[in-house]
Amino acid sequence: MNPCRCGMATEPGYACKRQPNERCIATYQARLSGPLLDRFDLMIEVPAVSAADLILPPPAEGSEEVAQRVARARAIQAERYAALGLSHVTTNAAAPAAVVEEVARLDKSGTALFREAAESVHLTARGFHRILKLARTLADLDESPSVGRLHLGEALAYRTSMSRQSRAA
Repeated sequence: MNPCRCGMATEPGYACKRQPNERCIATYQARLSGPLLDRFDLMIEVPAVSAADLILPPPAEGSEEVAQRVARARAIQAERYAALGLSHVTTNAAAPAAVVEEVARLDKSGTALFREAAESVHLTARGFHRILKLARTLADLDESPSVGRLHLGEALAYRTSMSRQSRAA
C-alpha cells in the first residue's frame, strides 16, 4: 500500500498540505487494524524507482537462480515434515505451531534476541509463530540445518517495521 493518501509523504522534500508527513502516514496506515496487520508475515518498504536505478546493471542473482533456491527450500521443507510423519504439511507456513517451535529451535543468543524483540514490539502469539516460520524459511533458503541469529534477525526486521508503523498511528 502507499505510505499515505497521495503516496508522496516519503519523497525527499515533499511536505503534505494536510498535516506533517509523519502524521499523514500514521493516519492513513491506521486504517488497517492491528489484528489484520498481525496476519502479514512480511512488510517491506519499497521506495520509488528512479530513472537512474533503471540503467543500473542487473542484479548478480537473476530470477532463474532465485526460483531454483526457492524450489530447493520447498523440497527441504517437504522432506522435513514427511520425516516427522506430517506428509500433509509441505511448507513451514502450513506447519502447526508446536512443530515449528521444534524445527526452528533457537540457541541461547537467538532466544535472548527473540525475547528482547518480542517485549519491545509487543508480539502476539500469532506474531511469535509467524516469525519462527519465516526464520526457518530463511534458513532453508540458505540450506542451513539450523535457524541462526542472522535468520531470526532478518525475520524480526520484516516484522518490526510493521509494528513501528502501526504504533505510530
